[in-house]
This record gives sequence, structure tokens and C-alpha cells, in this order.
Amino acid sequence: MIPTEDASARKREIEDKLKQEQETLSFIRESLEKSDQLTKGMVRELISSSRLMQLENSIIPVHKQTENLQRLQENVDQTLSCLDHVISYYHVAKDTDKIIREGPAGRLDEYLACIAKIQKAVEYFQDNNPDSPELNTVKARFERGKELLEAEFRSLLTRYSKPVPPILILDAIGGDEDMEVQEDVTLEHLPEAVLQDIICISAWLLEYGRNQDFMNVYFQVRSSQLDRSIKGLKEHFRKNSATSALHSPATGSLWVSDGAGKDDVLDIEIDSYIHCISAFVKLAQSEYALLTEIIPEHHQKKTFDSLIQEALDNLMLEGDNIVSAARRAIMRHDYSAVLTIFPILRHLKQTKPDFDATLQGTAASTKNKLPALITSMESIGAKALEEFADSIKNDPDKEYNMPKDGTVHELTSNAILFLQQLLDFQETAGAMLASQESSSSASSYSSEFSRKLLSTYIYKVLGNLQLNLSNKAKVYEDPALRAVFLHNNYNYILKSLEKSELIQLVAVTHKKVEGSYRELIEQEIQNYQRSWLRVTEHLTERNIPAFQPGTKLKDKERQIIKDKFKGFNDGLEELCKIQQGWAVPDKEQRDAIRQAQKRVVSEAYRAFLQRCANISFTKNPEKYHRYSAEQVEEMIDKLFDTSA
Repeated sequence: MIPTEDASARKREIEDKLKQEQETLSFIRESLEKSDQLTKGMVRELISSSRLMQLENSIIPVHKQTENLQRLQENVDQTLSCLDHVISYYHVAKDTDKIIREGPAGRLDEYLACIAKIQKAVEYFQDNNPDSPELNTVKARFERGKELLEAEFRSLLTRYSKPVPPILILDAIGGDEDMEVQEDVTLEHLPEAVLQDIICISAWLLEYGRNQDFMNVYFQVRSSQLDRSIKGLKEHFRKNSATSALHSPATGSLWVSDGAGKDDVLDIEIDSYIHCISAFVKLAQSEYALLTEIIPEHHQKKTFDSLIQEALDNLMLEGDNIVSAARRAIMRHDYSAVLTIFPILRHLKQTKPDFDATLQGTAASTKNKLPALITSMESIGAKALEEFADSIKNDPDKEYNMPKDGTVHELTSNAILFLQQLLDFQETAGAMLASQESSSSASSYSSEFSRKLLSTYIYKVLGNLQLNLSNKAKVYEDPALRAVFLHNNYNYILKSLEKSELIQLVAVTHKKVEGSYRELIEQEIQNYQRSWLRVTEHLTERNIPAFQPGTKLKDKERQIIKDKFKGFNDGLEELCKIQQGWAVPDKEQRDAIRQAQKRVVSEAYRAFLQRCANISFTKNPEKYHRYSAEQVEEMIDKLFDTSA
């Protein structure tokens, strides 16, 4: 139940409101009636033209006065607004003091808004009150704000710029050859939020900072990180070299090492340098993409040029050191060491198009660094090739250096090994040779032209080797050993040419090279076989008297037969003893030589025995008839076999 007093109060309240509404309604009605009366009166007044003119003359001045009053009011309002605006400039230094002192870290937008206020205050005082102390105050505050922005730019770059991890670099340059499809790896140098802050600060400094110091800061910080990234990759290779060598996309097989020695270490260093070259190109491309977001367009190429200098110079210096090491190796006549240049040079030339595209727009001195290194490597490589060919020709004929058993000379195996290693780098080696040509065709050489040059070069080396071997063979006093030596070397050369692509490469310019070596081999076999003539000549019918079976021989005739047996026996024993210590490493050739010799000697010996079978020339026939034909063959089968 609602209390009686409350209900009464509520009723009175409603009645009061109703009364007020009724009064309002009455007032409105009265106003409407008055309005109607005024309207009727106005109509009556307007009917009269004189009254109309009078009304017009009285209203226009009032209207003009009202306009003037309104204009004055607007002027007053504008003046007050301007005063407030001007007064605000005097308070800018105080209002922004806290934010400027605390710096832009963590609130860049708010900080830049404060800087904008300070800048407007500076412009106001410069235009309206250049002698006021407030101008110096806001100027100092603006400079301080700019310094803190520059410091924040440096701080963000330094704090968040990190070297790219080696594994990520290897992924980016396709270092994992096991992957069938290489994914496009994006290198993120800075977190996105940090990058946006740096871009914002850079834009402000460019527009309002009136200096380019921040660009110097940028290239110094990023240059250091680029160089550290490449050095980190190099260290990664050095650490991994103890366990396993990473596969290089460019080296291929350089040479076979006998163990994990100098050659293995050198392979790792070559592989490392090749990967570092690829890494530089990929990282430089990534750095340029980052730079275009931060540095203004008309400063990008110059800043990029400065940014890459340290890393590029270090790589070029390392390349120059490789060239210097190759030059020293040539002076020591260590031509195999020069082969380190071949995989590097091949990779540099393969990388050059990307290198040129990446460095487009940089200074000529920067763009010319890689071509200069390539030229230097081609020059030293060509010098090594030519001096190697000369060294083959002029290798001294030292008796102590000659194989006692007539086997393949070390010079031959080394020369063939060197030539075989060139097969992995045919185009590179051909280009080296072409770079030294002065003919018009060399100036724009093709791969076919360089292949012909390499073919001619290999043929020249083989010719020099053949000439040197012929001279070396003269060291042997025994013509038979001389023939065995030359046979072994020629056969080794031919078999090596056939096992590799060398035979096809030489055939580009000299198609009969295979036939030439076969002729040389056959010729030396014949020269060797002549050594047995002093054995088989005792088996000929020369000086043997004609006689009838049962006829008694004269002493002189018996002696002739005895001498023939003795000469054959002594010659056979001597040759077998000597030639058993000689070597013919090729089993097929060794068996063929033995077989041919057995056939010649045994046939002659059997014929001789048959002629003397019924002749009584001695009381002790076993003294002269020491060997059967089968025993002779067994003795010949032991030729070139030290274990027999």
C-alpha cells in the first residue's frame, strides 16, 4: 500500500503540472491571437506605399548596424583565439619539457607530435619576434629533440641489427644441394615494429633534421653487420671442417687427397670462399631492399656503395691473397696448388651477372673490383698453365730420378693427373688461355673457341711430355729397358686419355692422337723385342755345317754347336734375370709381350733342338741342352715379375 501522504503529494504535484500546462496553453493561444492581429495590421500597413517606404527606410539602417555588430563580435572572437594561440607558443617549452627529456623510446608518435609543436613555435618567433629569449629556448629544445631522435635511430639500428646466422645464409644461397626444390628464403634484418619506427625517424630527419648524419650512421651499422655475417659463415665452415666437408655448388672434385691433410683443409678454404662470394651477393641484395625503405631514393646508391665496401674489400683482399699464393706456388713449380684458382674463378664468373646487377648504380671503382679479380685470376692461371707446359718439356734428366725397373715416370703420372683435373674446369681453363690471346677471335671468345684452345694446350703438354720422356730414356744404357720405359709411359698416357674425356678433348683439334700413341707403343714393343735377337741369333742355321745323320762331326763343327747352345743358354739366363726385375704395370700389355716373346723364342728353340737331335756333338749333352722348350717358356713367363 502507498502511504496516504505520498499519494496526496503525488496528486498535488500532478495538479500543479496540469495547471502549468494549462497556463502555457493559454499563453500560446493569446500569442497566436496577437500574431494574427499583428499580421492583419501589417497587411493593412503594407497596402499603403508610403507606409512601405517608411518601413524600408527604418529597417535597412538597423540591418546594417546589426551586420557591423556581428563583424565586431567575430573580430573579437578571432583576436581572442589568436591571443590564445600566441600565448600557447610561450608555453611550448614548458609543456614539452618532460616528453623531450624522456626521449622518444617507446612513444615515438607522441614525441614527434611534441617536436612538431616546438618547430611551429620556432617558426612563429622567427617570423614575429626574432629577438625574444623564447626563440632561443625553443630552438635549443628543438635541437635537443632532434639529437635524441638521431640517438634513437642509432640505438634502434644498433640494438636490433644482428649478423645473419650461417645456416640461414646457406639456405638463402641454396647451400643444401640435397633439396630438390630450393625455397626462396627471406632474410629479416629488423623486427617489423622496429623497422617502422626507423622509417618514421628517417623520414622526419630527412625533412626537418637538415643533415644527413643519420645516413652515415645507417651504413656504418649495417656495414658492420654485413661483414660480421660473412665472417660468421667463414667461421662456420672452419668449425665444420673437422667433421665433414660441406658440399660446394661450385668446386666439384678438385683432386684426390691421400688423407685429411693440407689438401682437405685447402678444399674447405676454397669452399668457404666460394660460399662467401655467393653470400655477399645475396646479403647485399637483401641489404639494398632494406635500405630502399629507410634511405631516400636520391641517396640510396651512394649509401649502398658505402655500406658494402668493408665486406667487399675483405673478400677481394682474400681473393688477392689466393692469387698471391698461386703466384708463389708457380715460383716453387708447385702447379697443382694453382688449381685452387679454377673452382673459385669458375664461381666468380658464374656469379658475375648477379654481382653486376646488385652493384648497379654504385661507383665505377666498386663495380670494377670483381672484374679486376677475375682478370687477375685468369692471368695467373694462364701463366701457371704455360709454365706447367714448359716445365714438362724442361724437366731435368736425372739418373737418380729414373725408375730402375722402367715403370711409369712420376712426371708422366703428375702431368696426366694435372690434365685430368682440368676436365672439371674446361670452360674456365679455356677462358684463361683465351684471355692471353691477342687475336680478334679471342676478344669475343666463345666456349667453342676456348675449347679448341684447351685442346691445343693439352696436345702441347702431351707433345712436351713425349719429348721429355724420349730424352729421359737415353739415361738407360740398355736399349731394351729404354724401350720398356717408353712403352710403359706411352701406354699409361693412352689408357689415361681413354679413361677420361681427355681423348675426346684432344681430338677436337688432333683427331689422330689415339692412333699416334698406339703406333708409339707398338714401336717400343718392337724395340724391346730386338733385345732377344742376341738370344735367338744363336738358334739360326748360320754357321751350322751341312751333315748327314750319323756322320761324324769335325772338332770345329762340334764346337760351333756347343757355342750356339752356350750362347743361347747364357743369353736366356742373363735376359731373364735382368728383365725379371723390370716392370710392365699393365697386365694386358705384360701378358701380350710375354706371349709374343714366348712364341718367337720357343719356336726358334724347338726348331734348333730338332736340327741337333741326331747330332753327336758332345759326350755330355745335358751340359749344353739345359732347358726344354717348356722350361724356356716358363722362364719367359717370369719376365717383369719380381716375385717369381
